[in-house]
Amino acid sequence: MTQVTKTAERIQYLYTVLVKPIISEKGTMLSEQLKAGFVVAPEATKADVKEAFEMIFNRQVEKVNILNRKGKEKRFRNRVGRRSDRKIAYISMKEGQELIDLEAEVNHGTN
Repeated sequence: MTQVTKTAERIQYLYTVLVKPIISEKGTMLSEQLKAGFVVAPEATKADVKEAFEMIFNRQVEKVNILNRKGKEKRFRNRVGRRSDRKIAYISMKEGQELIDLEAEVNHGTN
């Protein structure tokens, strides 16, 4: 493989690392502290999450914390089901960075 192909594949992979943002009360409180929460791909590492976040949102990352959340067992009538496992990343941005307005980012692009 050539270097160009590897780079293109790496960029394509990085766009799949961040699955969706965490939009909740906790997520809103985190954004006030220059932090963001995202559901990430199960195979993603801290380095992958950092690289993807910096590439997509043009912000510098201070650190990344990853949490593996096991799915709950739920019952409905006589059947037992299980929610899927999720991998969550909490990203801390460096001081001096702007807050991320996810609604504006989605509607108007990243730049």
